[in-house]
Amino acid sequence: MLHLFAEGEVPHEPNPIIPIWQEIVVGSVAFALLCFVLMKFVFPQMEKTFKARVEAIEGGIRRAEEKQAEADELLEQYKAQLAEARTEAARIRDEARADATGIRDDILTKAREESDRIIAAGKEQLAAERQTIVREVKAELGTIAVDLASRIVGEALADEARRKGTVERFLTELETTPAGGSR
Repeated sequence: MLHLFAEGEVPHEPNPIIPIWQEIVVGSVAFALLCFVLMKFVFPQMEKTFKARVEAIEGGIRRAEEKQAEADELLEQYKAQLAEARTEAARIRDEARADATGIRDDILTKAREESDRIIAAGKEQLAAERQTIVREVKAELGTIAVDLASRIVGEALADEARRKGTVERFLTELETTPAGGSR
């Protein structure tokens, strides 16, 4: 090139399409150095970071799946407990109904027994009053009959012993005579 200057020629400009060989060498060395640094230091660090992120994501997914399985299990337990509680409530309700029916039946039985007892006591009291009235009526009737008989026969039955015997005979005849029958 120097000799071109000496001859007076103007150096011509480098071709923009063809690179200068020194730039190619420097660029290649810089590129190789950059690749070496990237491969030795940066890429392994990036790989570690990516692995950590993948593990974190996979661990998060795994934990989420575990939590989901745990939640599903708890839901099933809750449903089972709820079903058991409903069954228990139905059983208790049925027992309460049975107890109520039993209590009602006991109360009705006791009421019937009490009613029967009251009716029986009433009948006994009525029979006792009837007997008392029948005795009083018989005694009254005996006295009236003796008085009538003494008027009709004309005898005076003042003697007490005779009077009692006559009254007792008359009452015995009344008892043996059917009610409502005539002689």
